[in-house]
Amino acid sequence: MEHKGFTLWFTGLSGSGKSTVANIIEKRLKDGGAKVEILDGDVVRTNLSKGLGFSKEDRDINIRRIGFVCGLLSRNGVIAMSAAISPYKAIRDEVRSTIDNFVEAYADCDLDTLIERDPKGLYKKALAGEIKGFTGIDDPYEAPENAEIVFDSAKQTPEESAEIVWARLVELGMIKP
Repeated sequence: MEHKGFTLWFTGLSGSGKSTVANIIEKRLKDGGAKVEILDGDVVRTNLSKGLGFSKEDRDINIRRIGFVCGLLSRNGVIAMSAAISPYKAIRDEVRSTIDNFVEAYADCDLDTLIERDPKGLYKKALAGEIKGFTGIDDPYEAPENAEIVFDSAKQTPEESAEIVWARLVELGMIKP
C-alpha cells in the first residue's frame, strides 16, 4: 500500500470510540506496510503531558503538544493519529493550520449512549458531582462543524465506523487501497 504522511485527528467525547476505531485503522494500515503512530489521549497525559491538569489552558497545551508531534510524524511520512477528546474547536483549528495533510474524524455519539456505555465510570462520577469540569457534562465539548469524516458510534459497530473512516481516507486520496 502506498501512502503519504498525514494526520488523522479523532475527536469526540469520552467513550465515543475514538481509540477503538483508531486501533482498527492502525492495524489495517500496518498490515498494508504503512508506518503509523497513535497518540492516545490517556497515554499522552501519562507521558508527554504529565503534570497537566484539566483546566482549559492545560487542555489547550495538551492538544498543542499532540498536534506538534503529529505534525512532525506526518511530515516525515508517518500516518499520525490523535485519539484525544480535544474539546475546543479553536485549538483543533489551530492544530489543523499547522499540519499540511490534516483529516478530522468526528466520533459522534449521543450522551445517553455514552452514559450507558461509560467504560471508565466517569460519567456516573461527573453526574454525581464527584468529578468537576468533565467534558460533555459540566465542561463544553464543541463538535466540529466541517469534519472530513463523521461516524456515529451509537448506531454503528466499531468495524462499521472504521469502514466509514477508511472509505473516506481513500476518497480524499490519503491512502491508496
